[in-house]
Parts: sequence; C-alpha cells; structure tokens
Amino acid sequence: MAQQKWTLDPTHSELQFKVKHLMITTVTGSLKSFSAELLSEGDEFENAEISFKGDIASLDTGNTDRDNHLKSGDFFDAEKFAHIEFKSNSVEKDGSDYIVKGDLTIKGETKPVKLTAEFGGIATDPWGNTKAGFTLSGKINRSDFGLNWNAALETGGVMVSEEVRILGELQFVKQA
Repeated sequence: MAQQKWTLDPTHSELQFKVKHLMITTVTGSLKSFSAELLSEGDEFENAEISFKGDIASLDTGNTDRDNHLKSGDFFDAEKFAHIEFKSNSVEKDGSDYIVKGDLTIKGETKPVKLTAEFGGIATDPWGNTKAGFTLSGKINRSDFGLNWNAALETGGVMVSEEVRILGELQFVKQA
C-alpha cells in the first residue's frame, strides 16, 4: 500500500501542558503555533511516521509575566532554542489507541518519550476533506530537558513540579 501524507489542521487542533504550582494547583499553558505531519500506510496509523515542531514564542499561559519567564533562560531560552521538536520511532496499536514512542527535543536536549494517542476516528468534512482525529496524552520530567528553575517553599516542597503533563487534541487532513 502507498504511503499517505496527513498534515495538521491547526484551526481544529490544540496542544497544552499542565504543571503543578505550589504543589496545590495546576497551571495550564499551550503552544499557539505548531505543525505536525503523519505518514501512514493508507488509513492505518500503526507504524506511522510522525514529526512535530512547536514555536516557543507562541507559548501562552494567560499571564504575560509568567509567559516571559518561561521563554527566558530560566526555562526554555526561546532566543537560543526557538522550537520544540518531536520525531517518532514507533507507533504501535493498543486496542483502538496507539502508543507513540519517539525523541523529544527541548532546549537542545533530546530524550525518548512515550505518548498515548487515543484514536477518535476518520471523517469527511462538508468540503470533502478526509480528517483523522487523535487525543494525545503523556508525561515528561522537565529537568530531563534542562528546564531546572525552581524555588523552595518555606512550608516544604517546591514552587513548580518536575512532572509536566502533555495534552493535545489533534486533527489531521489527508493530502491528495
């Protein structure tokens, strides 16, 4: 079967991250600008090749001061490292979902990660475009990628957790 190319539909996709703050609440942020591509065997996504690129300058948590701190050298160092990138190594079917393993690069550090992609299905929109939907989830340790800034709290614990949850709603468009 021929290889099929799918490109991200950015108007129907979102990518978020969630991090514990003061170890009592969760702060949510997102990348507003990112792209992704899938190469599959027809409409089957097992063994697909996936690539992703996210623009750090588009990072948004709803608070300008926090966003600027995250883009600074304390965290992402956006002036030096403008993008986050991911390239899959394997995509394995797990029931109706997929386990996606690959290399994630943040701030010049590349580490293996494992994500789950819940398959939402394939549908055709009113304009004849064939689309595939996925709900992405996973966790990374931010210090693995050199995102080490933190502050100790007087009550014990730290200001920002090491664990970062990744959540995405991704819609891809089949290319002719």
